[in-house]
Amino acid sequence: MRMFGLVGLLLALVIAGVVAKKQLTSVAAPGEAPADPRTQVQQVQKQVNEALDAAAQARKMPDDN
Repeated sequence: MRMFGLVGLLLALVIAGVVAKKQLTSVAAPGEAPADPRTQVQQVQKQVNEALDAAAQARKMPDDN
């Protein structure tokens, strides 16, 4: 039983690594030269901030005064 848990954990780590790699490589638009790491980090930060702002806007509720 412990072996299944270890195999499951390793499989989850591999999947997470593949997804993270895809996300980082998809930051640069197709046809563009790959950006330097600093630019990639800034683009990811911008995307995260935009996603957080959109989520915050969606969750706003009217004030009950």
